[in-house]
Amino acid sequence: MNTLPDPNDFQRLLDDAGSDLDAADAMEIIHGVAAAPIAGDDPERWLGLIAAAPGDALKSKLMDTLAETRAAGEAGESGGSAAERLDALRNELRAREVDGFIVPKSDEHQGEYVANRAERLAWLTGFTGSAGLAVVLTEKAAVFADGRYTLQAEAEVDGNLYERRHLTDQPATEWITENLGKGQKLAYDPWLLTPGQVTRYGNACRAAGAELTALDDNPVDTVWTDQPPPPMAPITALADAFAGETTAEKCARMADELTRAGSDAVVLTAPDSIAWLLNVRGGDVPFTPFALSFAVLHADATVDWFVDARKFMPGLVDGLGNKVRIAAPGELGAVLDSLGAKNKTVRADPASAPAWISSRLSAAGAKLERAADPCQHAKACKNPAQVTGMLDAHVRDGAAVCRFLKWLDDNAESSDITEMTACDVLEGYRRENDYFRGLSFPTIAGSGPNGAIVHYRVSDDTNRKLGQGELFLVDSGAQYMDGTTDITRTIAIGAPSPDMRKHFTLVLKGHIALARARFPADTSGSQLDILARHALWAEGLDYDHGTGHGVGSFLSVHEGPHRITKAPNRVGLEPGMVVSNEPGFYKTGAYGIRIENLVVVTAIEKPDGAERDIFGFETLTLAPFDRSLIDLGLLAEPEIQWIDAYHARVLKTIAPFVDANIAEWLGQATAPLS
Repeated sequence: MNTLPDPNDFQRLLDDAGSDLDAADAMEIIHGVAAAPIAGDDPERWLGLIAAAPGDALKSKLMDTLAETRAAGEAGESGGSAAERLDALRNELRAREVDGFIVPKSDEHQGEYVANRAERLAWLTGFTGSAGLAVVLTEKAAVFADGRYTLQAEAEVDGNLYERRHLTDQPATEWITENLGKGQKLAYDPWLLTPGQVTRYGNACRAAGAELTALDDNPVDTVWTDQPPPPMAPITALADAFAGETTAEKCARMADELTRAGSDAVVLTAPDSIAWLLNVRGGDVPFTPFALSFAVLHADATVDWFVDARKFMPGLVDGLGNKVRIAAPGELGAVLDSLGAKNKTVRADPASAPAWISSRLSAAGAKLERAADPCQHAKACKNPAQVTGMLDAHVRDGAAVCRFLKWLDDNAESSDITEMTACDVLEGYRRENDYFRGLSFPTIAGSGPNGAIVHYRVSDDTNRKLGQGELFLVDSGAQYMDGTTDITRTIAIGAPSPDMRKHFTLVLKGHIALARARFPADTSGSQLDILARHALWAEGLDYDHGTGHGVGSFLSVHEGPHRITKAPNRVGLEPGMVVSNEPGFYKTGAYGIRIENLVVVTAIEKPDGAERDIFGFETLTLAPFDRSLIDLGLLAEPEIQWIDAYHARVLKTIAPFVDANIAEWLGQATAPLS
């Protein structure tokens, strides 16, 4: 840990500000803040963790020290080359008398984004994709990435050190069985794998005559000598006006569900569930405003929250009520042991809870119930206040996107616009909005052939200028205190080709078909997925990603349990659920097309004679489609009417929130097609 040039002076500044911390404790918080993402809206919010009202001198000292700490962390990079890091891990495995180790791209919460501290796969192998896995044996190793990251893995992972394999087509289980020797031990960190994953890897080991064994701690952490500390982003309360329901009401509702199911408690390991339940927000990982923590909700509606209380902003505890007990993260095991000693029935979600939880509960004597986290479904069904917030957030976000589209239209002929420039301009417009708290995911801005890479992320090496006669795909979103946004627009730079217009219109037809859908209660997204693909299928075309994912309310931009996909999903769509509508088409090496709006499930007035409740979608996203890409000859009259009605709504809603020049452009961009 860095030391201060003058600790005595620092301590004096802390004392003068009325802080209860000594200089060493303050420095520990600074290191934790440095390990967290930079707050997109207020990079000084964390100062409240040090002192409620820091003076100018202390504020300056704290900000300077944070900057120095971040710079030192970026320059650290201990462990040498990828080969040296791999050798160090293998030496550590030999010292522990095991023959291999599984390194997943995951943390203790199985989330989409992980803190810097949990980037073990990237540190070891260089692979930075959001989904992947490495298996390291004493003599060979492999990195597994799914189809989204095949090219990225080839660029980032040294093929002389690791075999590079497809996560689905060439799974790790097959590689383990083929390469692990009889009698050998393959180790894993039980905090980083779910019970189902442990079972799969255990079966693969047994097929090789080997053994899967859990370790008490992670050997990567031992050899990663300058591993960042746990992040310490501030935890703040979410106002009831945004949440639409108090913490006490949510806890009582979830406790009633546990009682009806015969459960005594549920272990909550998904941070977004805890953020929703307790009406709190944090910033420990990129793009998703939650705090990394665990909780146990009991059937009497009390909660044990295992969290580093040093992250609490002033006044947070008072708003939680007397039924929420705060405990240090290390006390989780003791509470699980207590539940087991009382022979309680305890629920843990097998899809997200680490194997450590299940093992600890079983060993303690608890009746383990493997069932879904009840907060996930409740969180997905937005209440009226949240739906209103999502609508309001999309109006502000739509104004920012329309400003961006106007800027792009004005500058499309310039040879200086790059993908990075476009990302920066769009984010800048969003930052001017009320309640902005950061982006909801890294902006995908793909020009020409880069747009055909579904999860493309621009870098210094890949950054392209927007070229005439090309398509430009922009998939972006933001976090606001009252809602989360996610929108994709595909724009023609210059005159589009006939094929571009045809493919865009086929995608648009699928988007419209889903947006206009009416369906009975208990219909799942998987049953609706074909609507978005039908026009493409008729031409022998398709896209290799889901059509829709759930979206949180100032939470995860990708949430479940509902989704719209070919893959089986039995979760019925219900009023209040927000989901994306994003069919696409990708011509490798040429262009990508995706059209994405967020929609909310709503109840539709039942027609005469209807035997079931009927639901539909209300579109939340407000921004025009590129009219130059629409081939009217491929559209039916009801489809044209839908586009015109949507564009009329965009104009009416957004025009009051933009200046006259943009409003005039918007009027042209949303003019009727017929």
